[in-house]
Amino acid sequence: MRISLIGMAGTGKTYWSQNLSTYGFRWICCDDLIAGRLGPAMKSTDGTPMDMGAWMGFPDSPGYEEREALYLETEIRVMEEALNMLEKAGRDDLQVVLDTTGSVIYTGKEILGRLKRLTTVVYLETPPEVVDGMLRAYEEEPGPVLWQGLFRRRAGESRKAALSRCYPALLEYRRERYERYADVTIGYYERRKAGYGVRQFLDAVLRGGEVHSTLPPTDPRA
Repeated sequence: MRISLIGMAGTGKTYWSQNLSTYGFRWICCDDLIAGRLGPAMKSTDGTPMDMGAWMGFPDSPGYEEREALYLETEIRVMEEALNMLEKAGRDDLQVVLDTTGSVIYTGKEILGRLKRLTTVVYLETPPEVVDGMLRAYEEEPGPVLWQGLFRRRAGESRKAALSRCYPALLEYRRERYERYADVTIGYYERRKAGYGVRQFLDAVLRGGEVHSTLPPTDPRA
């Protein structure tokens, strides 16, 4: 089985990839491959190495658009190489999980079409009620998020206010595209149930997944 995981950063793509690797799946982590390529560029003005989120910065940071473009260019190359590898492997490398980035939807129709052809695309759903927590996490420690023009600060608007307004719009834009390319959607609360593990995850992939976009009323976290 060849699986690719798509969804926003922080939805558990790497968590599930790690767990699948313990079941014999070959784990291809696009984040790590991109970081490896960008390593020489990810330095502060004094030459100190930076992590990818700090290097990318917020969307209104000086030089953000140039870094965003370089990141996407690198991501496209990484995706092309991963998909070329899958095409050449034939049936010799059947157990693979491709751990994509949240920005994979910007890599273009050709790459996304190949991704659907070569893998079962699994979307890890993010319901609206968890957006605030994701935004807070991003504000506290920004990851390498590609905004692609969806962040615009209004006159006199603070960064925090602009992020609060634009971040949900970014997630909605991406949600539509994740759903468009997904073969299977696994709901946020489904995969957080007690006892839900790799076997349940793979069963959901095989049967087409289940979506639970609202918190079950019996859940103690309600």
